[in-house]
Amino acid sequence: MNESAPLLEARDLARHYAVSRGFFKHKGLVRALDGVSFSLREGKTLAVVGESGCGKSTLARQVTMIERPTSGSLLLDGNDVAHADVAARKKLRPRVQMVFQNPYASLNPRKTVGTLLEEPLAINGTQPRRARRDAGLAMLAKVGLRPEHYRRYPHMFSGGQRQRIAVARALMLDPRLVVADEPVSALDVSIQAQVLNLLMDLQQEMGIAYLFISHNLQVVRHIANDVLVMYLGRAVEYAPKDDVFARPAHPYTRALLASTPSLAAGRRRTRITLTGDLPSPLDPPSGCAFHKRCPHAVARCAIEVPLLSTFRGIRVACHRVAELNP
Repeated sequence: MNESAPLLEARDLARHYAVSRGFFKHKGLVRALDGVSFSLREGKTLAVVGESGCGKSTLARQVTMIERPTSGSLLLDGNDVAHADVAARKKLRPRVQMVFQNPYASLNPRKTVGTLLEEPLAINGTQPRRARRDAGLAMLAKVGLRPEHYRRYPHMFSGGQRQRIAVARALMLDPRLVVADEPVSALDVSIQAQVLNLLMDLQQEMGIAYLFISHNLQVVRHIANDVLVMYLGRAVEYAPKDDVFARPAHPYTRALLASTPSLAAGRRRTRITLTGDLPSPLDPPSGCAFHKRCPHAVARCAIEVPLLSTFRGIRVACHRVAELNP
């Protein structure tokens, strides 16, 4: 990594929700994010992985400024968006855009592609209609679609084409950062690679950074520079992609990689069976949240929360990391 300041930096970022447990009961507290730290540089991709309920989508809502974090700081280009006032957040929002998981639900079926692409410019800028149209047509070509598609409606396109339209819409404001929440999981496998390659080509051309949320580790291997592994609201491993796939240090990361199917015999790993279910975020285990499912847990794991600390150049939250990685 270069020495320039990161485009995005989270420091002990937390987001808690008070939820009702029913009449005459105290409200419960869900720690959806519980002290997550990471950084992302311009033109790079940070993949966030983990099981459903680990806090990936909550993290996306903080980064896109849909919600304010409960505590911690979130710096975008050096500006702390977590504590910024309404005017400052409004000014910063165009720099961060989002590509959603389902292209069938994220595009308004009542609007043409041209209207969908011009809308961000109409809301955030003062460009005349002709300039907005020219920008929309240029972006449509950039994502591999033709000018005649401009007047068509979303239902007239395939899933892959719709996601290209969604990517084009996200890039209309020339953002510095794009949050991609499972952007290819709803697509056919044959189309996924095309969309991923498009994202990578656009990143190289425009210098944008991606916060890429995914369950699919094969997709992560293809697109990411760094990987943040989350479990029940906490980061358990944070490392460059090559280290995560070649030498996973945390038992949970190893289990995720072992559960990923592969046709290549050399990439297959010994299957790791995790006992028990993902704990309820309303009643998380004491100590390490993973200890009840971890095959290497000891008494200390049930008592003391492991901190994300440096081990051989990567960041791992595990009391036994040195013993498990001799």
